Amino acid sequence: MSLKHFHFLFIAVAALFCLAFGAWALMARETTAAIQGMGIFSLVLGVSLTGYGFWFRKKSRRVIT
Repeated sequence: MSLKHFHFLFIAVAALFCLAFGAWALMARETTAAIQGMGIFSLVLGVSLTGYGFWFRKKSRRVIT
């Protein structure tokens, strides 16, 4: 596995974990404001990582062979 593929896989897994934690934190029955804040931050980070993954894939096609 090349470094490019490992990087893309790592970003995809990180985005999935962030989105899953964010969903869990916001859907939990008894949450505090801190947990809800972490959930919102995690969802924003997951969406950002997803966007970065698409950007990296597009850029790596042109630059990295």
